[in-house]
Amino acid sequence: MENIEEQSIQEQFEQLITTEDKLAIREFLDDQNIADVADLINENPDYESQIIANLSIHRAASTFKILDFPTQKSIVSQLPSFKTAELLNELQADDRTDFLEDLPKEVLRDLIKLLDPEERLITLSLLGYPEDSVGRLMTPDYVYVYEHNTVEEVFQIIRKFAKNTETIDVIYVINDQGQLMDDLRIKEFILAAPDTQVNELMDERVIALNANDDQEHANQIFKMNNRYALPVVDDNNVLLGIITIDDILWVATEEFSEDMQKMGGTEALDEPYLEMPLLKLFRKRVGWLVVLFIGEMLTATVMRYFEDEIAKATVLALFIPLIISSGGNSGSQASTLIIQAMAVGEITVEKWWRVLRRELLSGIMLGAVLGIIGFIRISIWQQFIPIYGEHWAPIAFTVGSSLVGVVLWGTLSGSMLPMLLKKLGFDPAVSSAPFVATLVDVTGLIIYFSFAYMFLKGLLL
Repeated sequence: MENIEEQSIQEQFEQLITTEDKLAIREFLDDQNIADVADLINENPDYESQIIANLSIHRAASTFKILDFPTQKSIVSQLPSFKTAELLNELQADDRTDFLEDLPKEVLRDLIKLLDPEERLITLSLLGYPEDSVGRLMTPDYVYVYEHNTVEEVFQIIRKFAKNTETIDVIYVINDQGQLMDDLRIKEFILAAPDTQVNELMDERVIALNANDDQEHANQIFKMNNRYALPVVDDNNVLLGIITIDDILWVATEEFSEDMQKMGGTEALDEPYLEMPLLKLFRKRVGWLVVLFIGEMLTATVMRYFEDEIAKATVLALFIPLIISSGGNSGSQASTLIIQAMAVGEITVEKWWRVLRRELLSGIMLGAVLGIIGFIRISIWQQFIPIYGEHWAPIAFTVGSSLVGVVLWGTLSGSMLPMLLKKLGFDPAVSSAPFVATLVDVTGLIIYFSFAYMFLKGLLL
């Protein structure tokens, strides 16, 4: 018989669940890591609410907060009201707000009623901040002291109030008006003498976020300052709460997903892909698809304009896919690089001139490489299969020069368009690779036929 230690957590759970022994199930679940319990919930959706209900309330809250939103919503809909109330009241204020803010209003109203008066007040206060603001992420549970406190008094305060706080790595110093004066790492107190006053340890180099700041801005501040937690203040510098790195990691993940979706030519999805209704997914995708389709229709208009040239020199049509795809690819490369660099704060709109200079040189070099390859390809092909006729050399120069021009234009368009959108107050990610490619397709044809007219006038045209 297989030893129980050698069995997987899933196998042990399957055996226990058939016994319906609640005490044994609870002991088993409480012995597992939070991440393993979350995996059990994801692998056993029929038992998700039962698993949460059988955990000790503290571990249930810790597990609940790392589940994805559809699973959280499903669990809450199945739990008895008293168990839901117990779970929501146990959650940290920021985790509770993160869950509640995405619920329909009628469901939100019913769940708010289940909260204890104090927790209800805190939750309503956090939900009152703008969506995607720092205020929605902060927790009001933190340890604060006054500058006149001694180190010994600080430790008394920590022992008394730190039990329910999310972190005590940093202690916040405020004045009698509640205004933030400094934040000190706990090691500063550990290393100081008991009778040392807080004001002797202060350097007043505090970094704080405003409750109305954008969450993406908070992500940049955390990254630049290497902090585990940062204080959140109002416009009068009154300390309102703190925001911790775990919340920022979720923000960074969501922002990354949104940018990737927008760069793919669709609206950002506000639900997991498999959970989103098909009609809603259709609406998210069709808008940009129609815009891109209309844009590509301009390609046919341009080709209609150069119809006579194509009729006189049908060989030119052979290279149209090559020209427009090269321009689109270079534009997509540039836009992806610039959007990513802007997202992580490597470049700003004010640095547009430096970006332009770099991309100008990059575009010329990249275009030259492709142009030379195109020229050599036509030259070699002509020696074995003379399909380009006696004027193959001007055709080769046309293709080679067009590749330089189109790749250069694609690179400049892909790099400058995100910065222009940012300057105008739009999300740079909407200048997605498909959008840039469509723009370059149309203009690339104009560049191509302009070079053709230059090199082939009097020969084929």
